[in-house]
Amino acid sequence: MGHEEYPRSVNFGPPRRFGSVFGSKVKETFFPDDPFRQFKTEPSAGRRALKALQYFIPILEWLPNYSLSFFKYDLLAGITIASLAIPQGISYANLAQLPPIIGLYSSFVPPLLYAIFGTSKHLAVGTVAACSLLIAETIEEKAPPSTELYVSLVFTATLFAGIFQTALGVLRLGILVDFLSHSTITGFMGGTAVLIILQQMKGLLGLKHFTHRTGVVSVISSIIDNRNEFNWKCVIIGIGFLIFLQLTRFVKKLKSNLFWVSAIGPMVVVVTGCLIAYFFGPKLGISTVGHLKKGINQFSANRLIFDSKYVFAPLKAGIITGLIALTEGIAIGRSFALSTNDQIDGNKEMIAYGVMNIVGSLTSCYLTTGPFSKTAVNFNAGCKTAMANVVQSVCMLMVLLFLAPLFSHTPHVALAAIIISAMLGLIKYKKAYHLFKTDKFDFVICMSAFFGVSFISMDMGLIISVGLALVRAMLYMARPGTCKLGNIPNSNLYRDVEQYPGLIAHAGFLILQLGSPIYFANGTYIKERILRWVRDENDSANSVQDIEYVLLDLVGVTAIDHTGVEALLEVRKTLENKGIK
Repeated sequence: MGHEEYPRSVNFGPPRRFGSVFGSKVKETFFPDDPFRQFKTEPSAGRRALKALQYFIPILEWLPNYSLSFFKYDLLAGITIASLAIPQGISYANLAQLPPIIGLYSSFVPPLLYAIFGTSKHLAVGTVAACSLLIAETIEEKAPPSTELYVSLVFTATLFAGIFQTALGVLRLGILVDFLSHSTITGFMGGTAVLIILQQMKGLLGLKHFTHRTGVVSVISSIIDNRNEFNWKCVIIGIGFLIFLQLTRFVKKLKSNLFWVSAIGPMVVVVTGCLIAYFFGPKLGISTVGHLKKGINQFSANRLIFDSKYVFAPLKAGIITGLIALTEGIAIGRSFALSTNDQIDGNKEMIAYGVMNIVGSLTSCYLTTGPFSKTAVNFNAGCKTAMANVVQSVCMLMVLLFLAPLFSHTPHVALAAIIISAMLGLIKYKKAYHLFKTDKFDFVICMSAFFGVSFISMDMGLIISVGLALVRAMLYMARPGTCKLGNIPNSNLYRDVEQYPGLIAHAGFLILQLGSPIYFANGTYIKERILRWVRDENDSANSVQDIEYVLLDLVGVTAIDHTGVEALLEVRKTLENKGIK
């Protein structure tokens, strides 16, 4: 390949050293956001140390500039989300088959920690339905619900979730969260919502006996088998509560400035339910959550269990729910940050979630993240900073110290109506239909999660869906897109002949575009595909003359390994044997 034969040879610069190439790759893999850029311009060590503290503890960055004008908005938002946290905390603790007071504890300590370590201005911290049900489904394999052992294993699962989340953040392995695709999350949440709605039939129908399994078939069978226990008074009250809650959601959609109507809806249901149960409970046969004692969170480090006989269940529950909580919380935080042009640091968020769940497990809390409903209310209430979470914690402290016993009359039928109303919003049938119209494989991934969760189990549904998503990713890698290019008339542009009919093909030339890196996984396929393009072109009835030149457009080839180089050399040798350059 001398200058005589190729007068326009490429002028390569000196090759980069291995160390610099390796360092560049590591930086792009683990530090794509360049977190150290803010330290480079600081002249003194003291300023660099302060910047480092502000980087790892974000509250030190925004608190010195905090003003009273911000606080009046955060105060309103914090009180609003606290009013939502009380019924949701009791409801989701009931879903996780935990004492209701633990649901209130979980809205006291974790929000304080998120305000210190979190980066989102709008995220409101609390428990979520999907993780509550998944924890219950996994832990009850090792211990009967509502026992001391069961509660201890839930605290242990929360600890494992926090350690896992913190490790992902410290090691900057947020890339793992990306393996839960949007299609997987949509299907998983929809399937979980169906399970949760069916689980609430026990409270809505006033049943005394019910299955502990979560599958659709088991729950429907249990409802049919116990149909003689239906309490029609409970059903009427529950449907009334459900209609009221749905009307408040409709009002919020109709007029966004009336968001508070939807926010206080669950609290109105709880208060009304408490009054009905207190005055008419025995006559109506309505069951309640039972005694709620006053006082703040108890220290629970001594309740953690690491016995090999039990530890696998909380470890499994911790890792799965920790990953789901991260994915959901970060996605929600980023979606609200976009509306105000803010930035969310994913790795800092992982550390913040991890810290609040580790400390939460030591203070009688179970898994928390950023629920969409509370975050939406917080955003619509006009919150300016994470101080709204601090206000929520203070309000919950007041409730725990003085008001907790008042909620002991909360009827199960009211909690069932609150949970069902929340879950109806998680079944995104319009989004599933959009996936069907735009990407059939994504639709299959979504439906595999939905039906897997509904009819097999929550963890198997997630595994099947993630597995299909990984198969799709591998297909993209192993079978990259290639296309034949043609010239757009009266221009210097070349495009895919299948997408742009009427393009001009140059006689004797075959121009191919390769659309991905070439490496061991696809090298053989690319070699065979190029040769097949040549063969098909020569056999084509529209071909004016046989191919003399094959031109490869490698704009999409960002990398090539040794196997890829060997594949291209083999292609060149094969084509030369056929007289093609």
